[in-house]
Amino acid sequence: QVQLVESGGGQVQAGGSLRLSCAASGRFFNINTMGWYRQAPGNERDLVATITSRGRTNYADSVKDRFTISRDNAKNTVYLELNRLKPEDTAVYYCYTNLLPSSGIGSYDYWGQGTQVTVSS
Repeated sequence: QVQLVESGGGQVQAGGSLRLSCAASGRFFNINTMGWYRQAPGNERDLVATITSRGRTNYADSVKDRFTISRDNAKNTVYLELNRLKPEDTAVYYCYTNLLPSSGIGSYDYWGQGTQVTVSS
C-alpha cells in the first residue's frame, strides 16, 4: 500500500509564500515522476509542476518564475515553494507520483488527499 501525505497548505495574503511537502511511504521499488496538480472550485485538475527522478522540471506557464519544485530522493519527498502568491492560485493542491511497484512490473499513479491553499487579496 502506497500513501502520499501532504502538508503545508494554508491561507496567506497576496504576495505571500507557502511551502508544500509530500512524502511517499509504503512498499515500492522506485519513484519516477513526482509533482503537484491543483483544482479550483468548478475547474478541472491542472498541472502545476513535475520533477523527474533525475531532477528535470516542468511548470505550468501560470506559475513559472513564482513556484519552485524540488525533491529529496532519500526521503521520497517532493516540495513546492509557492512565492508571490495571487488570489487565482487558490485551489486544492494534490501531490502526484508515478512509481514502480515492488514487483518491478509496470508503473502506477498515486495521488495525495489534497491540501487547501487560499490566497486573499
